[in-house]
Amino acid sequence: MDIKCKTSCTNFLNRRIILIILVALFAMNLKAQNDTIIPVDTDPEELLKDLDLGESYEPGFNIWNDVFSGHWAGFDIGINLFVNEDYTGYSTNFMENDVFRSNSAYFNIIEKSFGLQRNRNTVGLVTGIGLHLQSYRLDNNTTFRRQDDGTIEPQSLFFDQNQKSKFAITSLMVPLLAEFQIPLNHYNNRIYISGGLYGSFRLNSHTKIKYRSEGIKRKLKTPGHYSLQDFKYGVMVRTGYRWFNVFATYDLVPLFKDEKGPGLTPVTFGVTLISL
Repeated sequence: MDIKCKTSCTNFLNRRIILIILVALFAMNLKAQNDTIIPVDTDPEELLKDLDLGESYEPGFNIWNDVFSGHWAGFDIGINLFVNEDYTGYSTNFMENDVFRSNSAYFNIIEKSFGLQRNRNTVGLVTGIGLHLQSYRLDNNTTFRRQDDGTIEPQSLFFDQNQKSKFAITSLMVPLLAEFQIPLNHYNNRIYISGGLYGSFRLNSHTKIKYRSEGIKRKLKTPGHYSLQDFKYGVMVRTGYRWFNVFATYDLVPLFKDEKGPGLTPVTFGVTLISL
């Protein structure tokens, strides 16, 4: 009887000890969750000025460290046409061109982008340098020349078999575009639209005639100034999404100098084949 009582007392004491330990652990955990917050007198800006928000977005895409990147560098191709035509003083519209065989190629080799937002990268300015190769396909039997007084006059061809007549200009181009981007789906996939001004400086120009004489293919290339504007400027718009990119340009000065040739305003529509 004494042994049973002793065993029972021991078990009861062990349960009391376990219960006391559990209560103590619970009390310690409760105290940890209710620590007192002590206010400080330091300026919050002083506490946060050294905080690097970029570290809080690792791993993965870091929006805070991303920079604005525009859409200019690459290779563009387009078709050329004239608007606002004025042939006053001429008997023929000798500069009428075959639109689908008159083209422009743009080698946009240098680009510089400037973001205009502090914490985002969807609005900015874009500039750079590009080479513009511009050609106009004329009627096979028609070209033109510059007279001593600088005026342009049409010229008819009298070869055995005329095959091609074209006029070409090579210019250096510098744009200044404002660009807006709208992220879609993934942050890197964006619709963009940009617009602004461009200036270009004429490097050279020439006429080229291809023909057959006595069954032999020949060509006659004639470099010249042709009373063109050495410096011209215009407006440009560009838009696109991923691989689809289009653009248009409109010169704000006529092709020829005042009263030296017909009044013609060059316009180009095109697509971007390679984007860098």
